[in-house]
Amino acid sequence: MYFLGTAGALPTTQKNPPCYMIRRGSDMILFDCGEGAQQQMMRARTGFTVDAIFITHWHADHFLGVPGLVQTLSFMERTEPLVIYGPPGVYDFVDAIKMLSKNPIRFSLVPIALRHGSVVPFSGYRVTAVAVQHGMASLGYVLREDERPGRFNREKAIALGVPPGPLFGRLQRGETVSVGEEEVTPGDVMGPSRPGRCVVYTGDSRPNAEDWKEFGMDPDLLIHDATFDDAAAERAREVFHSTAGEAAVVAGEIRARILALVHISSRYRSTANHIQDAAQLFEGDVIAPDDLFMAEIPFRE
Repeated sequence: MYFLGTAGALPTTQKNPPCYMIRRGSDMILFDCGEGAQQQMMRARTGFTVDAIFITHWHADHFLGVPGLVQTLSFMERTEPLVIYGPPGVYDFVDAIKMLSKNPIRFSLVPIALRHGSVVPFSGYRVTAVAVQHGMASLGYVLREDERPGRFNREKAIALGVPPGPLFGRLQRGETVSVGEEEVTPGDVMGPSRPGRCVVYTGDSRPNAEDWKEFGMDPDLLIHDATFDDAAAERAREVFHSTAGEAAVVAGEIRARILALVHISSRYRSTANHIQDAAQLFEGDVIAPDDLFMAEIPFRE
């Protein structure tokens, strides 16, 4: 997980507009793409093999990096289509990119509009769009891996007469095997399935987990709007953003393991108050990552 841009609406000398990249296996997914995204990708040495872009809403700080990234990918002679997901308006957005580009784009841009509950399947995981409250059509996203098989009980398999070797692998892949006249099923030697990893990204939003709890419970990482510290709670309500403390309450409600506070307003030179406000209300880990911070998300046993 790469935090390529963690600023609020205005960038600073230390923070770029919102852009978050998840690398899973060979896949690289962008959530929002603020201006300068391709430079941040170079600084983080992620490469440019972006497989899909998910835009949360049509405020400029969340999408202005897409035209530049598209041009960069075209100059690099990309030929694979690039799918851009987002709320209604994504078709107009892609049309505008094509209209503004005087040089032919070497690959196709594929816009797909999503709504609350839309599911985009990938190999081994899925991304679910969830409605968030930001005073306009806005989406958050839940990336959840498929469940993993349970642990293989080698000793029990041997006790049931299964010799070590290829039959072990077949059982772990969910196949029933024959040992003499008896059959051994995966249920005989495999423990209960284990959860995959889960990341929730709210984009810009007021705290409203009640609207999407069914999709986003128990995430390993919650990336939540924390534009303001708790002292500016009234201002947060006025402009449909959240405070760090409000983000912490959401993290507790959905049983997150780690809370990442992002979209920090340029009025703040430090995130110390944000972290303090959140830590008072959330027992898990609280971070306010700098740009280019990379987080490894371990599997949960």
